[in-house]
Amino acid sequence: MLTNRTAALFSGSVLFFLLLFTSAVSLAATESIQPQKNHGSAAKEIASKLETQHYNKQKLNDQISAELWGQYIDDLDPTKSYFLAADINEFRQWRDELDDEIKAGKVNRGFDIYNRYRLRASERVESILTQLNKGLPEFDFDKSESLELDREDSNWPQSASAADDLWRKRLKSDILNLRLANKKTDEDIRELLIRRYKGLSKRLDQQRSDDVFELYMNSLTRLYDPHSNYLSPRALESFNMSMSLSLEGIGAVLQIEDEYTKVARLVAGGPADRNGKLKPNDKIVAVGQGKEGEMVDVIGWRLDDVVELIRGSADTFVRLETIPTDGDGSHRTITIKRSKVKLEDQAAKKAIFEFSDGKQNYKVGVINLPTFYIDFDAYRRRDPNYKSTTRDVAKLIDELQKENVDGIVLDLRNNGGGSLQEATMLTDLFIDQGTVVQIRHANEQISRHNRSRSRAMYRGPLVVLINRLSASASEIFAGAIQDYKRGLVIGNQSFGKGTVQTMTPLKEGQLKITQSKFYRVSGDSTQHAGVSPDIAMPELIDSEAVGESVYETALPWDRIHAVPHAEYFANLEELIPMLSNQHKIRTAKDPDFIYLRKHFQLKAERLDKTDLSLNEKIRKDERKSLNKQLLLLENSRRIAKGLEPYANFEMLEKSESEKTPPIGGALEITLEDDPILTEAGHIMADFIGKQKQVPRAPQVANF
Repeated sequence: MLTNRTAALFSGSVLFFLLLFTSAVSLAATESIQPQKNHGSAAKEIASKLETQHYNKQKLNDQISAELWGQYIDDLDPTKSYFLAADINEFRQWRDELDDEIKAGKVNRGFDIYNRYRLRASERVESILTQLNKGLPEFDFDKSESLELDREDSNWPQSASAADDLWRKRLKSDILNLRLANKKTDEDIRELLIRRYKGLSKRLDQQRSDDVFELYMNSLTRLYDPHSNYLSPRALESFNMSMSLSLEGIGAVLQIEDEYTKVARLVAGGPADRNGKLKPNDKIVAVGQGKEGEMVDVIGWRLDDVVELIRGSADTFVRLETIPTDGDGSHRTITIKRSKVKLEDQAAKKAIFEFSDGKQNYKVGVINLPTFYIDFDAYRRRDPNYKSTTRDVAKLIDELQKENVDGIVLDLRNNGGGSLQEATMLTDLFIDQGTVVQIRHANEQISRHNRSRSRAMYRGPLVVLINRLSASASEIFAGAIQDYKRGLVIGNQSFGKGTVQTMTPLKEGQLKITQSKFYRVSGDSTQHAGVSPDIAMPELIDSEAVGESVYETALPWDRIHAVPHAEYFANLEELIPMLSNQHKIRTAKDPDFIYLRKHFQLKAERLDKTDLSLNEKIRKDERKSLNKQLLLLENSRRIAKGLEPYANFEMLEKSESEKTPPIGGALEITLEDDPILTEAGHIMADFIGKQKQVPRAPQVANF
């Protein structure tokens, strides 16, 4: 499972510039990297801006110094595999000095610690390559031993021999993983591992002083909160490219977890999203160019180097070898056609379905909104036909009303946010004049100028569907709908990102810094808490691995004064228990919901494992057992739905790989393989049946 410490290393909003923290390399042990003359003054400038402009205004003092010391060491060696205990004890004398050094315009201690890491990494890889050059080590795969998966609470090796044993197990695990995943010969495995470690050596040998400085400074910025980051000039260029909708590639946000490149999220409407095979939390282990190019092992690579392999011209193909997050540990190869991410691919879309409350049928319109978008260039040019979320959704609502729908479901699942302006303007379509969001700034001033200003375009029954990946602007919209009692919010607790970042220029690069926080009209912060649904759906995404609360340095939840706001469905609180009860009765025996709950439980049990067996028979038996459970679970669902069961797990795997995504990247909205959306329609039908009237004139809430 993704630990808090590992998760806190990376902000989801930092896309392509992070350094690899755990790569081992082979280089001259006496070689070291020294800070440049401008690094001291740049560090001093960064620290000053954090003290004066960050929302917390935390002074750089001995407490921050001690935290920086621990954070930086953890960033370099999160698995506690490189440094020895003696190294850590030696570094301990600097715990309270780092703040004073930075204030004096120096960063020497940061470079000293890095160079020791570099030395230990050199020693380690030289040892492994020496073994591999002699042949594949002969390990006893019948022996009963295991490798720790989570070493957060473990100690650093007390001696070189203890480190040797840890790395013996890591190498043994690598070999066993390759045996089980790719069914390669021992010679193939040996050659692959040699290439992997030589690649690690080459990449860290290419590290320069600016790279070390960037790493050190980001260890500092993350102490203030996980979304504040220092971008060096090179990192800034990559960041700006990733923010451009014309970026050619696969449309995936990547981050590093230990030595793996992991998919943080998919860009709505991008090639990977439309392809439907790549999922958040999948690990990328190899990349190949074209449909037949050689697969290049990327375990242990720098993130920007992996991105360079994946990025490419439109209409070309890239192949990714992945370890699926919900699989049995075996590898899967995915072919994706690169293209530009266009606004058209992210645009809202609609569909109409019919649902019954048991007495009457109702027409329900569904609007899927992957992101809050606006074509800023066309808007600035005053193009009357510029595309935006609000304009597109208004058009869809008009079309749905002309088709006499009885209610609308707005699907914000996986919507990671986007334009704040569009989130507030979209609220105009559903709520009359009133505050949408409050923003408290670093100077403690509160602005409530983000207001809905016109009469609502749509005043009928409304359901907003969210999940754990609904964040930021999505949370603002859903929170406003909930606070005004304008409609039902159903699904899962949202992400919980309630902070606002701005880009601040520096003499060298830029600083992305948190300067404000979002608050709902109720006064509650969306930070950590996000938006809790009125009616909960089965959890599909592990909230302990995904969400703002994963980050140890995330700003806390708090609240400010509420502002007067209208209530539309004033009897909503009375209806919710009845609607929730009907939902529970309906889904208790529903094959799809039984499957979703049991599948998530099975996945959670696997993620809770703290160690990995290095016994080949045990690993094969574990895989067989998991595959048997997955097959039994899926076949139980199919039989209950009157479908033909799969004869074996291979048939199930083949079927899963051929599926298209039910939401986000789908060209059309369908109910097939989307029980959550189907149930949202049933809840809407119940809601309409019990409400059966246009919302009465809003009343000012008392509080």
